[in-house]
Amino acid sequence: MTDDVSIDREARIRRALDHLRNDTTDQFEKVEPFEAHEFTDPDLAARERDLIFGRVPTIVAHGSEIPKTYDFKTVRLPRNNIIITRQRDGSVKALVNLCRHRGGLLEGDPCGKRRLFSCPYHRWSYDIDGTLRTITRDTTVGDLDQAEYGLVELPVEERHGFVWVVDNADAEIDVASWLGPEMDEIMAGYDLGGLGCIRAEGFEEPVNWKVMQDAFLDGYHIQYAHPNSAAKYIHTNVMVFEDFDRHCRFIAPRKSIDRWLEEEPGDRSLVEDVTETHFLGPNSTLLKQPDHFQLLTFRPHPTSPTHSVMEMRLIVPSADEAGITQERWEYLWEKNWQILLAVLHAEDFPVLRDSQSAMGSADAGSMVLGRNEVANQVFRRLLKRLLAETSETDETGEA
Repeated sequence: MTDDVSIDREARIRRALDHLRNDTTDQFEKVEPFEAHEFTDPDLAARERDLIFGRVPTIVAHGSEIPKTYDFKTVRLPRNNIIITRQRDGSVKALVNLCRHRGGLLEGDPCGKRRLFSCPYHRWSYDIDGTLRTITRDTTVGDLDQAEYGLVELPVEERHGFVWVVDNADAEIDVASWLGPEMDEIMAGYDLGGLGCIRAEGFEEPVNWKVMQDAFLDGYHIQYAHPNSAAKYIHTNVMVFEDFDRHCRFIAPRKSIDRWLEEEPGDRSLVEDVTETHFLGPNSTLLKQPDHFQLLTFRPHPTSPTHSVMEMRLIVPSADEAGITQERWEYLWEKNWQILLAVLHAEDFPVLRDSQSAMGSADAGSMVLGRNEVANQVFRRLLKRLLAETSETDETGEA
C-alpha cells in the first residue's frame, strides 16, 4: 500500500472515532421504501438472473482454489452450471457443465483435477479447454463436425486474485471497467492474488439472495442480533462510508478503539481497531480484517426466488508471511473458521430464514431502509438501475 492510501485510511478511522464521540454515523441522502414482494416474486427473480447476473461480472472463486494446470471447480450459477478450470498456459476458462451430446451433467465432483472431462452417460470426452476430444463408437453416430460441439464458454477473467464470470455466453467481460477506477485501485492495493484461500464453503438457504446480501452490509443490527458474539468486539451503527457508484467501502470501529475516546491518538496507526468492508456489486462483500480477508458471496437460486447460496471464503497470508509456525497458523485459522461458522448457523441464518418467511405475508405493507443503512442503499440503487435497463444495453455491465 502507498503512503497516500495509508494516510487516507487513518483519516477515515479518525472520522469513525469522531462518530463514536458524538453518537453519529455517516448517512445516505434519504430513506428508501421497498416492498416484500421484491423478495418472493418469481418474475422479478428471473429478471434479476438475466439482467444482473447475465450481464455483469461476479466472483466465483479465488485463484488459489485452482492453482495448477488441470485443477477444476464446479459452480452452480443463477443461469448456468459451470466448470472453472486452470488451463495449460495458466489462464482460466469457464465452461458450461453440460455434455453437448445428450445434455448429461459432465462433471459431478465439486473440485479436483482432470486432464479430460468424460460424460458418465455415453463417455463423450472433452479437453480442459472445452474441445470435444472423443465420440464413443463414432462410426455409428453419423456425420458430425466435432469443432461445432465443444463445451460452451462463458466470459471469464482473473483479476485481483479472484476469478470473475459473466453468467451469459453471449456477453463480454471487463472487470476493471465494472469496478471503476476507484475500486479497481483499492483492490489492486491489497495484493489479494498473493494470499491463499484456505477455507471455502457454500450454504444453500431458504432465503432470497438480496435478504442475505443486505444482512452482511448492515452495521445496524450487530448489538441486537449478535449480543454475545460480534457485539462484544464491534460497535453498532457507526460507519464511515465512501460511495463508488456501483460499489462502496466503509469502516466500522472495533471496541478496542475506545481507549482513544477521551484522548487523541496522535500519529499512531489505528488500522487494527477497525474492520473495513467493501461492497463489490452486485453480490459480494469483502471484509478487510487486520490480518486477513473474508469474502462473502450471494447468488440466487436458478429457479426459486426464496432460495439462495451464500459462499464464505477465508483468505490469508502463509505461515511464513505471517511470521508464525505452521502449527500455530493452522490452529489460528481453524479456530477463526469455526467461530465464523458458529455465528452464521446460530445467529445469522435463523434470523434471515424467519425474515424470508415473514416476507411471504400477503399484507406485509411497505418497509424502509434508513439513512444510516448506507451500503444497503447503494446495493438497492444498483439493482434498480440494472433492472431498469434492457438486456440490449452494454453487455459488459456498464451502468
